[in-house]
Amino acid sequence: MANDNKLTLAGLAKLAGVSISTVSRALNDNPLIKKETREKLQALAKEHNFSLNRAASRLRTQKTNVVAVILNLTSSTDQSISDPFLLKVVGDLNQALNQRGYELLLSNSLMATEDWSNYFINSSRADGIIVIGQGKSTSKVEQVAQSGAPLVVWGDPKRQANYAVVGSNNELGGYLATQHLVNGSCQRIAFLGDPEHAEMSERYKGYQRALQEAGLPFELELTLSCDITSKAAYDKIAAEILSKGLHFDGIVATSDMVALGAMKALKERYISIPGDVSIVGFDDIAMAELLHPALTTVKQNTKAAAEIMVEQLVRQFNGQQANSEVVDIELMVRKSSKLV
Repeated sequence: MANDNKLTLAGLAKLAGVSISTVSRALNDNPLIKKETREKLQALAKEHNFSLNRAASRLRTQKTNVVAVILNLTSSTDQSISDPFLLKVVGDLNQALNQRGYELLLSNSLMATEDWSNYFINSSRADGIIVIGQGKSTSKVEQVAQSGAPLVVWGDPKRQANYAVVGSNNELGGYLATQHLVNGSCQRIAFLGDPEHAEMSERYKGYQRALQEAGLPFELELTLSCDITSKAAYDKIAAEILSKGLHFDGIVATSDMVALGAMKALKERYISIPGDVSIVGFDDIAMAELLHPALTTVKQNTKAAAEIMVEQLVRQFNGQQANSEVVDIELMVRKSSKLV
């Protein structure tokens, strides 16, 4: 007989071939789980010397009708809730939650530094957690997943994860943005943003794929790495032009705010957009079409994504398996790039 004190809830779920939430509910004798399934999972847990913290479990059964939404920001970023794209995601989530009878409790990873599951779920502050962004580290998210707490993450759904991830096809978005610039006769296309960030790294892959298909060389000096804020992008472009001159004729920006910073730096140096440099952003925030010139960008359907995230969270409340899902993206062609 096995005796594994280190077995996690996620490990037990994997052994049984069911979801983490199903194991959690079965060990708590939740009637939503069939009696036969409950008994089978309880026997498996006993065999592996695994038990839930009963005090925490009792707290967890007290419904709050509140969902914690956590902005997963890294300590090295200046990105904040004031970012228009994050505001849009939060706003769409709030509407989707309200329609289901839930309230939204907003926090961020810089404030919620403790064990998220313990802080929000076991303390009865919330029934479930939605995390916006996988960032550069998923350790806190993995910790929540292993606890068995209801969890959905906005991020890159193509990445392997043991929790539900909802998000755009980031690789395709990066590919379409770059392909559009190639079709507009750009020869030296820069990638501006943070290629180590989970979602941005997929956009970076799409950028590289489009270059390869077009027969254009991948040049590392055209990877202009910076934080995903307009100020960081402005500083990066200004420094590049100062040190090397204008050595690119196209920019794939990892977000619209990054694109906005780049446009400001170029305009201040009397560099024509799109005459000298074409720019494509990512997100399609409200101000994108109000800029001069209006920004060509990859639209993320945050309204549809928010509804899917809430649906997948509610599935877990009901003891069902949550699934990752890819949300469609669309290239919005405007005036910041040369028309094909």
